[in-house]
Amino acid sequence: MKAQTSNTPFPRPQARRALLGMATAAMLAGASLQSLAAEDGASYPSKLIHITVPNPAGGTSDVLARLLGKELSEMFKQPVIVENKAGANGQIGAAAVAKSAPDGYSLLLLDMSVLTIGPSVLPQLPYNPMKDLAPIAMPAFSPHLLVVKKDLPVKNIDELAAYAKKSGKPVSFGTPLASISQLAGILLAQDRGFEFNIIGYKGGSQALADLAGGQIDSAMASVIATNQLVQGGKVKAIAVTSAKPFAATPGVPTVASQIPNFVTGSWQGLLAPANTPPAVLDKLQDAVQKIVARPEFNKRLLELGSEPTSMTRQQIAEWMKTETQRWGKVVKDNNIKAE
Repeated sequence: MKAQTSNTPFPRPQARRALLGMATAAMLAGASLQSLAAEDGASYPSKLIHITVPNPAGGTSDVLARLLGKELSEMFKQPVIVENKAGANGQIGAAAVAKSAPDGYSLLLLDMSVLTIGPSVLPQLPYNPMKDLAPIAMPAFSPHLLVVKKDLPVKNIDELAAYAKKSGKPVSFGTPLASISQLAGILLAQDRGFEFNIIGYKGGSQALADLAGGQIDSAMASVIATNQLVQGGKVKAIAVTSAKPFAATPGVPTVASQIPNFVTGSWQGLLAPANTPPAVLDKLQDAVQKIVARPEFNKRLLELGSEPTSMTRQQIAEWMKTETQRWGKVVKDNNIKAE
């Protein structure tokens, strides 16, 4: 009697290896999903968190990231490291985080103008801020101060406009090119019926140094960057771009009191890669909001020239959309180009 044979051929060695590879891949995928699911819940965070600041050390975002990182580390009982990854006006560091794993361990803290202006002045960005990053929180806002050299005979923006119209030469305005301060300066001047002579700088600190030295007439930068010069009598503040009088600049009138809804400044945002689990984003959002609400942290922000904000991540996403459209129009109307 002949032995019975199967109609199914026995797998060849190559086929067995392929099947084994597929099974291994499935097991790894399952493990990854299980790991992600675990991190989607109460176990997050279970390891070190990186916060990327796409600017050099010592700036507004860097100082805030280190303050916030210390508080998050104490709250989560996990180390938080701040890494400066400067370049391309903040876009290199932002792009790096946008392409990171969406697991809540690679975060980005920066001036949000990098994201809301970037698509307009740099149309070939390697990432899409609206699609590739997920907002978490906006811990702090520092409005711009419009400052002039100390001997310029003006005390407010109307007097500045009148001076610019009567002067034999345009009022110079120092600013990094294709920045929020340049766009805000253009918008303000247009509303008041005059035109600034834009002087481009690589950084706002250089513009402020020249302003203090009397080489240029005016500049616009965050309260954090300018207030020490104002208090030291080296420059003169004539307007602040907060919606209402700002605690750190008593007596300085708001631009919004003369130009409705004119609010600009340094909005500091914390973001993660898109597709980070919503539960992780919510946990981070809640943690930051609790930290910012603490009196001692709040006091420190005010000392730095900032004020806390309480927007939810959904509100931040809508704000990003509106601001991108707002500044995109200014860029297009004035043919602004990045260097």
